[in-house]
Amino acid sequence: MRIALITDGISPYVIGGMQKHSFYLAKYFAKHQIQVDLIHYNHSDFDIKHLEFFTNEEQSYINSIVIQFPTSVKFPGHYIYNSYRYSCLAFKIIKSQLSSYDFIYTKGFSGWKLISEKHKGTISCCPVGVNFHGYEMFQIAPEVKAKLQQLLLKSFVKKISQQADVVFSYGGKITSIIQAIGVKPKQIIEIPSGVEVDFISPTIASHKEHFTKFVFLGRAERRKGIVELNNALQQLISQKQTFQFDFIGPIPEELKLKHPSIIYHGELRDTKHIKQILQQADVLVCPSWSEGFPNVILEAMASGLAIIATNVGAISSMVSNKNGWLIEPLNQEQLNIAISEALTCSTLASKKQSSLELVKTQFNWDIISLKTIEAISKIK
Repeated sequence: MRIALITDGISPYVIGGMQKHSFYLAKYFAKHQIQVDLIHYNHSDFDIKHLEFFTNEEQSYINSIVIQFPTSVKFPGHYIYNSYRYSCLAFKIIKSQLSSYDFIYTKGFSGWKLISEKHKGTISCCPVGVNFHGYEMFQIAPEVKAKLQQLLLKSFVKKISQQADVVFSYGGKITSIIQAIGVKPKQIIEIPSGVEVDFISPTIASHKEHFTKFVFLGRAERRKGIVELNNALQQLISQKQTFQFDFIGPIPEELKLKHPSIIYHGELRDTKHIKQILQQADVLVCPSWSEGFPNVILEAMASGLAIIATNVGAISSMVSNKNGWLIEPLNQEQLNIAISEALTCSTLASKKQSSLELVKTQFNWDIISLKTIEAISKIK
């Protein structure tokens, strides 16, 4: 099988959840001895020519095609404009090779030109799939600027999704969004994301302290729910509860709470350091307004943590009362209650173990890659 994987970058050459997923797609296609034409770009100091984050054997199955992401002066819609230009560059590169592919997997806007040309009938080729990940432009926006950005994106995302042969969904509410914008159910392929097996802890970790340790991992974007989280923490402080809360990520000074039980680690890039902090915690808190299939939740589950998260994106396929608390977005009371319950939960160890088992049996790349390859091979 030969696949063209047209991406908007892969991790760590470009940072982001979409890019991490693209990296693992390329890696595991290669592990399964599938020839991959990988189209991507570099936004880092790493030498992308060497693909040093893949093994030698994996590299032998990957044809790395590096193009430069276009830039322009900033104006309303400049990202969409440059994304379209990028898709045109990608299309130009693979146009002469279209007949050699069994499937073309596109990420975000990177396949825009290809999908449009195939839909118009100006070219013929194998099936083309698109993955827009969280479809967050159709979810709740926390502020006016974000709402305007969503308005700019919606019509283009809707059109590309309708014109693609298949659309990949992580499940949960994402599938409902894809159907609502006019994609037929038979064109939707539900496959979650995952972590590598060697990232999964063998058992849940324990600590000597007899109180609950929480952790937040992410940026201080408004949509990540940090204001609601701070409100909940201030309630714990006023109640003089005993707890520990670790923040991993670039939290600005004005959002930091001054309390000895709250620790701010800043932005960490060392995976081992992050995993060490996760393994010493009990509960990950993810009170986002919108999400796709968050890597932070996967990594926390793989570290044996219970999860408090909002029911957005595909989170309902990851979190339930078995392994945590699934709450509604923007519901301060539910967030407060979930955190308070986690402080005295008699079944917390059971919830942590359930998270670990879910990752082992459903959300690891050994399983995800086989499901993806099987689904692709069945597309006509």
